[in-house]
Amino acid sequence: MTAATVKQPGRSSRAAAFAAGLRRCAVPLALLALWQASVGLGWISTRSIPSPTQILLAFWELTASGELAVHLLVSLGRVSAGLAIGVSVGTVCALVAGLSKRGEDALDALLQMLRTLPHLALVPLFILWFGIGEAPKIALVALGSAFPIYLNLFAGIRTVDAKVVEAVSTLGLTRRELIALVILPGALPSFLTGLRYALGVAWLSLVVGEQINASSGIGYLAMTARDFLRTDVIIVALIVYAILGLLADLIVRVIERSALAWRPAFIKE
Repeated sequence: MTAATVKQPGRSSRAAAFAAGLRRCAVPLALLALWQASVGLGWISTRSIPSPTQILLAFWELTASGELAVHLLVSLGRVSAGLAIGVSVGTVCALVAGLSKRGEDALDALLQMLRTLPHLALVPLFILWFGIGEAPKIALVALGSAFPIYLNLFAGIRTVDAKVVEAVSTLGLTRRELIALVILPGALPSFLTGLRYALGVAWLSLVVGEQINASSGIGYLAMTARDFLRTDVIIVALIVYAILGLLADLIVRVIERSALAWRPAFIKE
């Protein structure tokens, strides 16, 4: 058997993967081409929907001028602060309610009532309570991201296999050791699922929050573009939000692969 023969399967697999990638890109590229042609032929008004080339040009202009980077950093700062508060509060509440029946009686009913309130409708109250600065924007993100963490972590704690807990208890572990070594690791997958939901809600909350008398941020950029009928800039802002949400989700996926490597589902074939 020659060396060329041995390498052939690897080449064929790479070629198959390349062909699969082309097939996946074919439909989106065809839609982009149709979109561009429709605008060019006048079938679609550029005042309502700009062409892909106009969007790319607007993205390049905002990037080259540094304006997009400034607004992006401001939005990242707001969502990071809100997430830090929301994840911390949601985690603490889930631990208290999930690990103690008294904690559940004290917190769960209240949190379930608050969860049913549309938090985006609380913007007027937040303005009255916190003013029109950064506080209401961060508070909106924090409130929106706290409940996915609470619900998923609480469910994760309560669904840890009772047989496993009972078996480990025979080893003489203290309650603190049992929580740290068995219950929390067992609830970690649910926590990470909640974190993925929380990230999505955080970006949604930020879109609304940055319309509260903001002078910077991606949401402010989109609102300013609306006043000047710059639909291309609005779509650039929406694309940036989508990319940021996707990147955040990918980061959590990487954390999952590292933190949950012990699970059979994460064993590589």
